[in-house]
Amino acid sequence: MAGRPEAELLDDNRLIVWDPVKARILYNSDFYGKPLGAPRPKEDFDEPLLLDPVEALYLLENKKIKIRKHGKNFSTKKFMDEIGSNFQNFSEKYLVYVNLRKQGYVVTPGIKYGCDFAVYKDGPGLDHAPYIVQIMKMNEEITAAEIVKAGRLATTVRKSFMIAVIDDKDISYLEFNWWKA
Repeated sequence: MAGRPEAELLDDNRLIVWDPVKARILYNSDFYGKPLGAPRPKEDFDEPLLLDPVEALYLLENKKIKIRKHGKNFSTKKFMDEIGSNFQNFSEKYLVYVNLRKQGYVVTPGIKYGCDFAVYKDGPGLDHAPYIVQIMKMNEEITAAEIVKAGRLATTVRKSFMIAVIDDKDISYLEFNWWKA
């Protein structure tokens, strides 16, 4: 099997690695993507792989995949320009994603928790994500009610709620934990 896995950028901005063998290798290398139709993927799944645009950019930048749309390859810059214009705060999400990956965490979309990311120490299926992360810019405000809502959600799903605060290119993390007295 020669070459990097190829992800197709569909018109609805989803990215799919259609080759199940390359999809499996990519997923098993460090939990990139989510196998289609496999809610709890195992090492030997045989489905295409759905990639989040943020992780696809990371993989493209690190030369682990190629991205094509309508038969044309994307450079990192061209992909960032195309996809970044379709997603709110894409560059901030990418900055936090890269930062967490460099720290050794496995980072997945946090949409099912109503946040930007779910963060694992080992990976899905190996452990539960101990953190859910919401990204905010330094000048954004958060209300007490929003913190309470986030805390209640995090407590319900047994996770720590973290806010990744971005100030230019610097990231600070605020972790909220709740406990019973």
